[in-house]
Amino acid sequence: MVDFSNWQMPLQYPTGINQEHMAVRSNVGLFDVSHMGQLRIIGNQATEFLQYNTLNDPTSLKVGRGQYSMIPNQRGGLVDDIYLYRDKLDNYLMIPNAGNTAKVKNQLKLQAEKYDCHVVDETETWALLALQGPGSAVLLDRFVEDDLTMLRKNSYVETTLSGCPARLARTGYTGEDGFEIFCRPTDAYIIWSLLTEAGATPCGLGARDTLRLEAGFPLFGNEFTGDTNPLCTSYAWVVKDKPFYGRKAMWETKCLKVLRGIKLHRRGIARHGYRILKNDQEIGEVTSGTISPMTRESIALGWVETEHSNDGTSLAIEIRGQLVDATITTPPFF
Repeated sequence: MVDFSNWQMPLQYPTGINQEHMAVRSNVGLFDVSHMGQLRIIGNQATEFLQYNTLNDPTSLKVGRGQYSMIPNQRGGLVDDIYLYRDKLDNYLMIPNAGNTAKVKNQLKLQAEKYDCHVVDETETWALLALQGPGSAVLLDRFVEDDLTMLRKNSYVETTLSGCPARLARTGYTGEDGFEIFCRPTDAYIIWSLLTEAGATPCGLGARDTLRLEAGFPLFGNEFTGDTNPLCTSYAWVVKDKPFYGRKAMWETKCLKVLRGIKLHRRGIARHGYRILKNDQEIGEVTSGTISPMTRESIALGWVETEHSNDGTSLAIEIRGQLVDATITTPPFF
């Protein structure tokens, strides 16, 4: 157990990170992610408010659908990357990262004063479990009446899970099919026990990190920070061409470095902050790195000078004073 954003979280279970990781890739794993924030945005101008204060386009969301998005700051960087669900015409549920919930809430509340809408913190209202892996729909189907094969990616359904009211959203952070289960905190233990007894492998923060890195997904605090321009990443597609908070600063910033995937040529963990070099000159730094439990190769994400960022570019990463050859590679790494 480790301290994580004021929560006590499991880093790993007795099975170990690699086994948990492979369970998600081959069958089904279960995470308790109740530390994630839940903010309700509601009111007559909720859509207009979110259109200006998020980077994706909430007007494209139908009721019962969700989208990946980001919260910009005034200098063209990010407050957080988030997930947004549309519950009703002017009623949305936003999922920020645990460590950023207060920061996101404070900025949105300040901005909401200009609109006919308000922001409500519902973090204590929900427990959140993530059932992930190719076997997740088959396992869940045993306990719900709804036909989950008909539920599209990024959609959700309100249902009961073995008698417990729950929202099942076909979303996740692992690179696999899966569901995020919103439920009452008093029901979380019941649902957790039900799913693990049915065959889901309990998974902790360690496997969550190796899975998202293997899939090439960013982690706020590593890949994304308050100074990150998302236009300089593979997530530039999130930034829609529209008026939004901090737009001028974001669009006028040149991408001197871009976020890229990197595959090392021999085993070694490229940790956060390690230097990336080309012809003995520093051209960037690692943001995250691990050994892929799936391929057993050393992989990383990092910021690299734009002129050296093309796929196949050879470079080196300095690990404990030694240079390890590596190559720019577009994720996923499996």
